[in-house]
Amino acid sequence: MAESEPVSNATLVGEKRGCQQDGDEETPAKKPKVDGENGNAPNPDDGGGGEEEEEPEGGASDGEEDGDSFADMMKHGLTEMDVGILKYVSDHEGFSGILKERYSDFVVHEINKQGKIVHLDDLSIPAENEEGVETEQQPNDCEVLTEEQKKQLGELQLFKNKEGNVSIEVIDDTKEKRTLVHKAIKTQFPGLETKTEEKEGHKFIVAYHAAGKKALAAPRKHFWPKNRGSYCHFVLYKENKDTMDAINVLSKFLRLRPNMFSYMGTKDKRAITVQEIAVLKITAERLAHLNKCLMNLKLGNFCYKNHPLKLGELQGNHFTVVIRNISGTDEQVHQAMASLKQTGFINYYGMQRFGTTAVPTQQVGRAILRNDWNQVVDLILKPRPGAEKEYLVRCREEWAKTQDPEAALKKLPNKRCVEGQLLRGLSMYGKKNIVTAFGLIPRNNRLMYVHSYQSVVWNTMVSRRIEAFGLKAVEGDLVLRGTTAHVLSAEEAESHSIHDIVMPLPGYDVIYPSHHIGDGYRELLSADGLDLDNMRHKVKDYSLAGAYRRIIIRPTDVSWEVIHYDDPRISLVHSDFEKLENKPAPVFNKEGKYRALRMEFSLPPSTYATMAIREVLKLDTSIKKQTQLNTVWFN
Repeated sequence: MAESEPVSNATLVGEKRGCQQDGDEETPAKKPKVDGENGNAPNPDDGGGGEEEEEPEGGASDGEEDGDSFADMMKHGLTEMDVGILKYVSDHEGFSGILKERYSDFVVHEINKQGKIVHLDDLSIPAENEEGVETEQQPNDCEVLTEEQKKQLGELQLFKNKEGNVSIEVIDDTKEKRTLVHKAIKTQFPGLETKTEEKEGHKFIVAYHAAGKKALAAPRKHFWPKNRGSYCHFVLYKENKDTMDAINVLSKFLRLRPNMFSYMGTKDKRAITVQEIAVLKITAERLAHLNKCLMNLKLGNFCYKNHPLKLGELQGNHFTVVIRNISGTDEQVHQAMASLKQTGFINYYGMQRFGTTAVPTQQVGRAILRNDWNQVVDLILKPRPGAEKEYLVRCREEWAKTQDPEAALKKLPNKRCVEGQLLRGLSMYGKKNIVTAFGLIPRNNRLMYVHSYQSVVWNTMVSRRIEAFGLKAVEGDLVLRGTTAHVLSAEEAESHSIHDIVMPLPGYDVIYPSHHIGDGYRELLSADGLDLDNMRHKVKDYSLAGAYRRIIIRPTDVSWEVIHYDDPRISLVHSDFEKLENKPAPVFNKEGKYRALRMEFSLPPSTYATMAIREVLKLDTSIKKQTQLNTVWFN
């Protein structure tokens, strides 16, 4: 057990793997939803254990904590028991191992709506029909830009000359020549803007970084052939970067608003992930040019279609996971993986759902549902145990001392974190209008609090259901018929398996099991000061319709092998990028001194890969426990 490492990205050491030169948080439904069945579940597409899920608190952090401070903070964190994760379905003996020792140990490939695993395997630009050729042709660099100018522009583009600009004098000045230079710069160096200036009677074209409002201006309208789909779909390969960070980088270089991009789900940061993205009226050529300057990102498999992508449209995700330095025997590993393949795992909401700070997100969610807005403010802003960024500590101390939102806000260098947004709202609307002030926090972050509370209730009740009835369908259980829940009779239960059974997330538009576990929902919410019969809220956003979620998930495409290796620094997975670069696959030494379990499996949307891995290892996946184990292992 002492060899396990945190699942969180905050304490793990990963390698820098550059690209060349270098989840679906849909929200409260007004109709009951089938969580994980139709892709519109109230938790994100979990592209790798749910680590992509945003954490509403502590958002001001602009970098990773050092190991000691993070370990100190985690002393006050949650364990699985705190959020209702209590049971296992298999009886094999657990074993230890290190999860995500390197981010390349966790590889996620999206499964698109056609059921195909998405890969990056083609960087070419699709051919155009003659009549459909983009009129915005790439100028010939040899004729327009000198090698020295291209070098200067390249450095400017890569932020090596971030504050400056590059001025190019136009010799033999004509409008046509200036136009060629403008187009050459913008096409060859995405992210740069140009303008014409006159100095001492000479015309110069000045290239500079698009920034601020300029970067968010509406994209230029270029000719777009009628016979070409309006959306360029492409595959995004990313390393150690979350989906929204990647989208923001692309937006900056292309001078687009981030909402011009669409995708089917968010993916983990601490991983290698491959997913489909669509963007409105941007050519494959422009996107392909970005491959020259992007770090840890690669774009390819371009095609044009007439529709964007929608959250939840994916069929799931395929995972390749390496667990290093395992202690289990080959027989233990076989038993664990055979059980995962044949029976599956309990479909708990993973620890990422509940945040990593000393104030769990579900406590804030409960206060929102109880309409206790003073407690909401107190939970988010009050001083808390454990290490935090110094400016967050100062901000909380100021708030506790003065209750002055403007004074506390001045302590934050980054006003976009949850604390900053709430304080800004309180300074704008006053402490008597907390609901309005709280509304300045982005909607998805606000809803994450109430969804977190729902998730704790679901986890807790599922643990009780497994404890009471084990792994068989019983009278009073719920199954889905279409999208409608049906209560099983004793006779019907005989013809159903545990894999058919669903449990509800609490809400106003769901039904509950008719056995005593159903009564447990009422008791649990009542103890929290909530009424199960009154889940509508004065604020419409926080009215919970509820959803149904399968209690056991059986992964598909399950395979595994125990591998031996000598060098802990090498990647044990052959990535799409490495294949494109014709780099050799890793070679394993059968006599190697280290052992690792490499497993592959596919999961539907809204399921947590960390919960599948938990079932295999029989280890607490909470960052608190993993940090303790990791500290012992490193020592």
